[in-house]
Amino acid sequence: MGFHQSPPTLGNQYDSDALLKEYIERTLPAELRQRFEPEYRELGELNGGELYRLSLADLENEPVHTQWDAWGNRIDHVEVTEVWKRAQAISAERGLVAAGYDAELGAFARIHQHLLNYVVQASLDTYNCPLAMTDGAARTLLDSGNQSLIDLALPRLLSRDPKTMWTSGQWMTERIGGSDVGQTETIARQEGDTWRLYGTKWFTSATTADMALTLARPEGNPPGGRGLAMFYLELRDDRGRLQNLHINRLKDKFGTRKLPTAELSLDGVEAIPVAGLENGVRNITPMLNITRTWNAVAAVLGMRRAVALMRDYADKREAFGARLIDKPLHVDTMADTVAEAQGAFLLAFRVVELLGRIEAGEASDAEQLVSRLLTPIGKLTTGKQAVAIASETLESFGGAGYVNDTGLPRLLSDAQVLPIWEGTTNVLSLDTLRALKQEGVWEAFIAETDARFDAASDRRLEVAVDRGRAATRHASAWLSTTFGERELLEAGARRFAMTLGRLVELSLLTDHAQWCLDHGKGERALAAARRFARSRIDFIEDDDFTDESRLLVE
Repeated sequence: MGFHQSPPTLGNQYDSDALLKEYIERTLPAELRQRFEPEYRELGELNGGELYRLSLADLENEPVHTQWDAWGNRIDHVEVTEVWKRAQAISAERGLVAAGYDAELGAFARIHQHLLNYVVQASLDTYNCPLAMTDGAARTLLDSGNQSLIDLALPRLLSRDPKTMWTSGQWMTERIGGSDVGQTETIARQEGDTWRLYGTKWFTSATTADMALTLARPEGNPPGGRGLAMFYLELRDDRGRLQNLHINRLKDKFGTRKLPTAELSLDGVEAIPVAGLENGVRNITPMLNITRTWNAVAAVLGMRRAVALMRDYADKREAFGARLIDKPLHVDTMADTVAEAQGAFLLAFRVVELLGRIEAGEASDAEQLVSRLLTPIGKLTTGKQAVAIASETLESFGGAGYVNDTGLPRLLSDAQVLPIWEGTTNVLSLDTLRALKQEGVWEAFIAETDARFDAASDRRLEVAVDRGRAATRHASAWLSTTFGERELLEAGARRFAMTLGRLVELSLLTDHAQWCLDHGKGERALAAARRFARSRIDFIEDDDFTDESRLLVE
């Protein structure tokens, strides 16, 4: 019969994750650890076992849009996959959104929520996308102070009953602009006591949602973002039919193909202003902070899945007389991906921690300033890392990594959206610069990273500390010399933001390594910090390349 290679398999994705268990021990009080660890372990078993096998068995299935029924009625029904149907129930029952609003948990609510998602979502075929927007809608409505909408929607958005839980959409992208939402063409028209929306949304990632928050321009309002208003709408009537809303088509995307993303036409859909009739972009910002945090967690759980598959395959695959795990070059390559994934995990969950502390009213002034900076930095840094690690993982499988029915190429195609969703790398780099205009942000950021380097007492961490301090000095010098030079500042924004992201990751890895050494956890975290320190941390260039850049692209 000849040789047949055994495919990679996954075990319990909680028990096999040393960094995760160390992080939980460091972060959660003992009482919460004892309370929640059985659930984390149970979800980790589902993730690496039953749900993983189901996602592979369901690999070829994708959402199906049926525009008309047999009798010529416009129905626009979207049939989702079996994994998505299972994910909907799990999300409600396990509180994958609701846990973030558990007042009993205080500042730990967000950590618990995202730990739940981290240990299960990799096998739920990007169901975290509608959950991110559902969470964002809940936060935005709460921040709006619109009590009637809060009373109407929050019990459903935060329900733990699959029969009553709602998901929400976030409809911002139109044909004329993605990131530049100020160009929104959707019109809000008041007809009697009712507002109705008319326009087209070009990219909506929650077509099967129950409600949505969207931007539209009330008739007579000025152009630009200030003239927009944020509206609440429900997609279906009491009989489940779409209300003056048409699905033009599902998007034919490179990845996230299990997620029914659509083009929608709004033809007089009834809507309710959430927070007045202007400043919609500002009013919807709380949603972006939430969804960008979810994006970072999505990136790290995807990296964790990639590394787990790569590691298992290295144990099974033999080439040139030995297993891959016994090949020094392969081990060296894998070590780079592990260090990157661990730095990304600590950065993403630092963003989560800060969000939880702010919402619980426990954050210091400095932590609030750091959160404003780390939210865009965390999203952009982890998004780029997720793509790089997925690509390296596919290569580690050789030809099998390029064959669709192994399921492996989905690691890369699904990761590629992460630097795009919720603001591209360039958009978030510019947002990083805007954050730094707020007084005290830079000083708070430097104080936090310096404190972690100061705490590293083991001499073997000197390489990480030295690299980190050098990057800090360079970033500070570049910022002080270019802050008044708009073109130079903008041209270098991406290199600067990526430097900050990797600097934070290095400081977190260093701090975690020292904690592990102090608590008898071995030297694995030390190895991760040292390995990451030998990668490129500082991307900043002092020379002015703007003229050269224009020569290359014109």
